Amino acid sequence: MIRHVVTWKLKQENKAENAQEIKNRLCALVGKIEEIKFLEVGINENGGEYEVILITSFESFDDLKTYDTHPEHQKVRDFVKSVVVDRVAVDYEIK
Repeated sequence: MIRHVVTWKLKQENKAENAQEIKNRLCALVGKIEEIKFLEVGINENGGEYEVILITSFESFDDLKTYDTHPEHQKVRDFVKSVVVDRVAVDYEIK
């Protein structure tokens, strides 16, 4: 099992609305991309530098790559890139 964790720091403009929109768009991928085994999106409600976190699980790194290049994910990615200033990602294998 592969865990894919991403966190984003958003631009100041429309930050709360954009955080919710990121969450909505990512959650909508469940059922559209069959490789997603688990998906959770959180919005930081306790302050901090990064406002949104994505936690996903995949059976393999190949499945993660399929998700990454999937056209529906690409649409979400385009929006996310337009509203963030920084991104940190970690991918690791759960044994």
